Amino acid sequence: MGSGGARARSGPPANPFSARSEGREYVELPAKGFKGYVPVFPLPKLDVYVTELSDEGKPYRALSTELTEETHRRELALWRRLWRYPQASCWSREKWRQDAVAHYVRVSVRVEGPEAKAADVTAMLRLRDEIGLTPQGMSLNGWKVVEDETAVKRAAKKSESTAQERRRRFDVVTG
Repeated sequence: MGSGGARARSGPPANPFSARSEGREYVELPAKGFKGYVPVFPLPKLDVYVTELSDEGKPYRALSTELTEETHRRELALWRRLWRYPQASCWSREKWRQDAVAHYVRVSVRVEGPEAKAADVTAMLRLRDEIGLTPQGMSLNGWKVVEDETAVKRAAKKSESTAQERRRRFDVVTG
């Protein structure tokens, strides 16, 4: 392994508002989130086993179809929710990222459970950075969330015209 050189996390993260980072190109993500197609969850359903006691009192692992289905439903719900985030606009263009997103979903659901280990939490946190769900991860990926300026101006104009309309409805009475 070579020594020296730049590392992904060495030094402070790039700041899109600093003069030094000014020349860096960022991919702009829509602030309102991704509105496109949600792909099918690519990982197979994971069987969930529970420890039970036999008639002799010895523990054994048994497949729990109920927990398997519940876990799979939770994975699918989290998968759909993530695909509404702004980052999904890049995940949809860069298909190779979708497996990392799916693994993040799987590990996140595992972390929610009672048998989560510290290694699961570490894996979840690393995947969050890799798929750009943290400010540091967005910076590493070269992404930034931006407002649609036209929509913001349109909304401001609409609220202004609504306020003017309300004022016109009232008659000024003197004395």
